[in-house]
Amino acid sequence: MSLRGICFSSAAKGTVENYFNYFTEVEERFQRRRGTALLLSTLDWALIETWKEAGIPLDAVLRGIDEAFDRYDARPSKTRKVNSLAYCAQEVLAAAEDMQEAAVGRQREQPEAAGFSGDEVAVYLENRGQQITAADKQLPEAARAVAENSVATLRELANGLSGVGKHAPLEELERRLTVMEEKLFAVLLGATPDEMLLRIRTEADKELAPYKSKMSAAQLEQLMRQYTHKRLLELYHLPRLSLFYMS
Repeated sequence: MSLRGICFSSAAKGTVENYFNYFTEVEERFQRRRGTALLLSTLDWALIETWKEAGIPLDAVLRGIDEAFDRYDARPSKTRKVNSLAYCAQEVLAAAEDMQEAAVGRQREQPEAAGFSGDEVAVYLENRGQQITAADKQLPEAARAVAENSVATLRELANGLSGVGKHAPLEELERRLTVMEEKLFAVLLGATPDEMLLRIRTEADKELAPYKSKMSAAQLEQLMRQYTHKRLLELYHLPRLSLFYMS
């Protein structure tokens, strides 16, 4: 089963409101089914991003988690706890394919988009710019120009949002922030020593090892990419720019 075989329309991918809810609801469902408030790992958060970027609806992820745990609970012997969302990967993809087939020829109702005021978003962007500025001295020389341009763009965006009421144009803003993040990731990948990148990949391989048989090659590749991005941000003390992190 492959992520490339699952292609949802923009309507199925959901609105900004669903984007904000996606991560928290997945985390809460996994913790509730596991029975303990286990903190999600870098790998887990990267996997959620992989599902979100693939356009897998939240309902499919929650259904997949439930089905994986239902199967686990039915086992006569439970010598090991479920310690990662990767345990649920196959069931999530199966649920997504089932939902896609059921949705063929059926129009989806569009939920109303959530609204933040322009001022709220402006404050968030200003704060992100300040965090990047604070991290500037720790960045590789090649990354500093991109970081400084990002700060300037964040301030420009913040100024344009000041005074805007509810229902600011968040979808377009999120796309711009995504482009900025991708530029930062690209320059950090090129400027980070090979030894550090190898260490990050080794960490990811170790965490993924018990679950590789449950994931497709496409999903593993995307998950490795997401994991590397997250670890680079942690390494250089850079913030995520996505509006999800406002919540």
